[in-house]
Amino acid sequence: MIAFELFQLSLILQIMSDKKESPKNEYAPEFLMNFLRFSLFWLSKAIWQIKFVGLENIPQNLAGGLIISSNHQTYIDPFWIVIPVKRKLRFMSWDKACERPIIGRIMKFLGAFPVSLDGKGSEAYKKSIKVLRQGATLVIFPEGTREFSDGKLLDFKTGTARIALEANVPILPVTLRGGNRVWSQEMKYPKFFRQIEITYHPIFEIPECPKNVETRDYANEITQKLEIIICDKTKKPPQ
Repeated sequence: MIAFELFQLSLILQIMSDKKESPKNEYAPEFLMNFLRFSLFWLSKAIWQIKFVGLENIPQNLAGGLIISSNHQTYIDPFWIVIPVKRKLRFMSWDKACERPIIGRIMKFLGAFPVSLDGKGSEAYKKSIKVLRQGATLVIFPEGTREFSDGKLLDFKTGTARIALEANVPILPVTLRGGNRVWSQEMKYPKFFRQIEITYHPIFEIPECPKNVETRDYANEITQKLEIIICDKTKKPPQ
């Protein structure tokens, strides 16, 4: 029954997505996003006792683009993270997930675009700059893949910092805790009734790269600072 409903939804989304041509139509309808936020919040509240911390740090009325950068623990992370974010949203997503016939179509309709994990990400990079310059919010996971059940951060890639520098946008660092006990790399299916806590840190404004510093080195420095901010909250389990 669920599979049939997903198939129906995918057909509807395909019909709607076929009509998308202009930049303003690259985003899911606001009424649909509000409905999904409301539904996912109460579902997650019941199943995972989800808790949000630092909501005052979300720049809902920021005129320009914004990057949301978070550690990555489950397949549900991008949807949890944006529940309280009332802005135009785009997501960088694993290209293989976007190719899946039903889930991939739904993800793309909701704003995801594919990025390859093998380093061939030039098109995704260009797309990221474009949507940020349109004033959208882009969700990126610097680790590139889900963490393991121990919850330790994986190495951060510098792509987030490089995109932020080129697009000249701030970063909203986010820490997700508890997801490693819900759907980590070792888990085939999600587990229920584990508490999830999501913390939104103060905006991370990135100064322009100094003229005497290589952009690559500066991006590494920014990435290290971002990792420290996000890592600080992962050391303890959700309260």
